[in-house]
Amino acid sequence: MKHLLSPLDFSVEELDELLELARDISKDPKKYSHVCDGKKLATLFYEPSTRTRLSFEAAMLNLGGSVLGFSSADSSSAAKGESVSDTIRVISCYADICAMRHPKEGAPMVAASKSGIPVINAGDGGHQHPTQTLTDLMTIRELTGSLDNFTVGLCGDLKFGRTVHSLINSLVRYKNVKFVLISPKELRVPDYIRDDVLSANNAEFEEVENLEDAMPKLDILYMTRVQRERFFSEDEYLRMKDFYILDKAKMELAKESMYVLHPLPRVNEISVEVDDDPRAAYFKQAQYGVYVRMALIMTLLGLN
Repeated sequence: MKHLLSPLDFSVEELDELLELARDISKDPKKYSHVCDGKKLATLFYEPSTRTRLSFEAAMLNLGGSVLGFSSADSSSAAKGESVSDTIRVISCYADICAMRHPKEGAPMVAASKSGIPVINAGDGGHQHPTQTLTDLMTIRELTGSLDNFTVGLCGDLKFGRTVHSLINSLVRYKNVKFVLISPKELRVPDYIRDDVLSANNAEFEEVENLEDAMPKLDILYMTRVQRERFFSEDEYLRMKDFYILDKAKMELAKESMYVLHPLPRVNEISVEVDDDPRAAYFKQAQYGVYVRMALIMTLLGLN
């Protein structure tokens, strides 16, 4: 039985197969509308989510399966003190596969060790968000045609942003990917990402504070929000939250072929005036998220 706890749980070859399946699903979703007839997905969300939870539910429903679960810890037996280990043992009696989001890093790994069904990490604290990474990889691949030979700018909260950490971990496995890390000093990528991932894989990267200077060299700009829930101090959050705002003026500095991605939700880091720019790909990215989760569910259930 295979789980998805980290983007590195799949080899590059396995990822290519999964992304090919997701592409085929995107071209003809109806072909896959009964693949999961009779199968159930449990969504165990101990932390709030809109896109991730609903895209998992949409994915399973699109495949002909059904969904059960909870959308906050308060509405589950966790409020009574039930452990993750006990919850997953019970859920294994009810469902065929499970997607879990939890504020504590490593919780999905604990669940997987006790589970009788495949577990998908739908985000654990500031650690990993592998299905968002699969979505990001599919989006880049569909827009540019490849996951090799491009320069990506990661902008905003690079310290607490689990989407950024997961994406860097994945992209260092591809050829000639250059990283421009754009953040204030206080929100730079953690040392373990800089040293154990980027430097250890001989990835070319630079750390800068100025978004305008970075724009002309980028093929992909990956914007992130400054996350209020990861800060210990409200004052510190308020000081950081408007550090980078992408607007039309900054977009004029970019290549015609550059695309803007964002894991969403956005707060105000991308002005709504950018939405009409053909290079704004974040809503398309959300659509790809459904296809890639459909492919993932099929793969983990052995239905591909």
